[in-house]
Amino acid sequence: VQLQASGGGLVQAGGSLRLSCAASGRILSTNVMSWYRQTPGKQRELIAAIPTGGSTQYAGSVKGRFTISRDNAKNTVFLQMNSLKPEDTAVYYCNAQIRSWLPSAYYDYWGQGTLVTVSS
Repeated sequence: VQLQASGGGLVQAGGSLRLSCAASGRILSTNVMSWYRQTPGKQRELIAAIPTGGSTQYAGSVKGRFTISRDNAKNTVFLQMNSLKPEDTAVYYCNAQIRSWLPSAYYDYWGQGTLVTVSS
């Protein structure tokens, strides 16, 4: 199983970006799909999560500005980022809990990371 993230780049403060992350390989089902971000010297932080069915969750720092969504048919998760701020600059990672066969638990998989830079 592989996760391929895309959509990062350079944007001015107040602008928008949309990240995508597609899972491929042997996928029987997916559970929670999430986005994390990390800056140098800091721990990776969870910023948004979306279960297969149920309510989304957001970190306080992005609530009201970022929206997470998913396309279950395509095993893809998105992150729409609006009103971006310089402090949103980070490497963004996608994560998915995936089950590849039965019986099996869900395992965590990570994308390669995509850099988002917000200039002031």
